Parts: sequence; structure tokens; C-alpha cells
Amino acid sequence: MPHLRRATSPAWWPIPRKIGGVWTVRPSTGPHSLRRSMPLAIFVRDVLRYAKTLKEARYIVARGYIKVDGRVRKDYKYPIGVMDVVEIVPTGEVFRLVPDQASYIKPVPIPSDEADLKLLRVEGKNYVSGGRVQLHFHDGRNLILPTDVGLKYKTFDSVVYSLSAKSIRQHIPFRLGVVSAVFDGGNVGFIGNVVEINWTLKRRLSTVALKNGDEVRRTILDYVMPLGETSPALKVQ
Repeated sequence: MPHLRRATSPAWWPIPRKIGGVWTVRPSTGPHSLRRSMPLAIFVRDVLRYAKTLKEARYIVARGYIKVDGRVRKDYKYPIGVMDVVEIVPTGEVFRLVPDQASYIKPVPIPSDEADLKLLRVEGKNYVSGGRVQLHFHDGRNLILPTDVGLKYKTFDSVVYSLSAKSIRQHIPFRLGVVSAVFDGGNVGFIGNVVEINWTLKRRLSTVALKNGDEVRRTILDYVMPLGETSPALKVQ
């Protein structure tokens, strides 16, 4: 379907529902689902406020002024989502999109030395030709590794990934005590240490408890992303 009604667009998009017309920008098919992503044009116009109209936002994107994960994206419908790295070329600003309790996803300014690094969660893995292991990440990215290396990574682990070298810089295993973030559901944006993991035969029924200070929150396993062993490996706040 090429169009998207404002009234049925994701509730967390910062756009008016009853003014500005019936339709809004529908994200292209890409690394993130419709429910968990936002098109570049809306990000430029309504989040960063670098444009007043969709026409202006489309012009900025079409000129190649926006990079996503180190690559220039000229499609104003290109979907961006959690942990994507967005760079504004003319100003040199670099943002990481992180889960947020108020706005679901918010851009956090990061230093230039982190522009090449991205946090990825392992969604699954399988064997490919040659007996190698292929990892599948939350943004649709895949990485093929030798068997002895690939078997070290488990589903729900996270990695610090180098966008330019296309290699893993750091492995963050999912286990008790690790600092994690909730990136979906009612507790989205909550960051704390994992204090409890309840595994079940069904992935959607497995739950996790996170603690930050005296506050403890529970969510399903599918909504949790490890950030670091004792502190986040990259800037997320």
C-alpha cells in the first residue's frame, strides 16, 4: 500500500492527526518494521525541525545531506529505527536513535568517534555453506563468521558493530547483571540491570526483570537489548 493515513500512523510519530491533510509519508520497505520506524522526511521535519514542509524535507534528503549508518540515503521514505546512527553532513552532527519513555525513539547526540559504531541485537543464527555461521541482527543486517567464532554468539546477545569494517568490535552476552534497555512495549526506554530471566518454551512468553535503583520493571524477552556488562558500551543517554 503506497499511502498511510495520519490517523493510523504509529502513535509515537510527532505529527498532527487532524490537521495537515489526510495522508502522511509511509516508510519504504527496509531494515525496520512500520510500527518501529520513522521515515527520514518526518525525522528531518518534525524531530530535528530542519524543515517546515515536506517539500523542504524531501529536498534536504535528496541533496544527500543525511547519512544513515554511514551511507547517504536519498529516499525520503527510508525507515530509521532503534540504534540507527544518523549523521547530518553539512553540520557534522551525529545522532543515535535510542528508546525513550516519552517519545518511543529519540535522537541522542554522540561524539564523532562513535559515528562508525552501532549496537546490534542478535535475533537468530543458522549454518550456511562451508559450515560457517550466519548471524541475523535486529536491523536486518547479516554477518557470516567461521564456525568456531559464530557459535560464541547466542540469540538475544548484543554486539558493538563497526559500520565501515563490517566487523564486530565487542560482544555483550545476555545474562544476569548485564545493563539492558527496553526498546518496545509499555516500559520502552527503561534502562537497568537484568535481575531475573524466566525462560519458557515459547519465546514470546519468556520474561525479563530489570532493576534501576529501587525500581524494578518486567517485560518480555523480545523487548530487551543488552547495552554493556556494567555500563552501556556506547552513548545512549
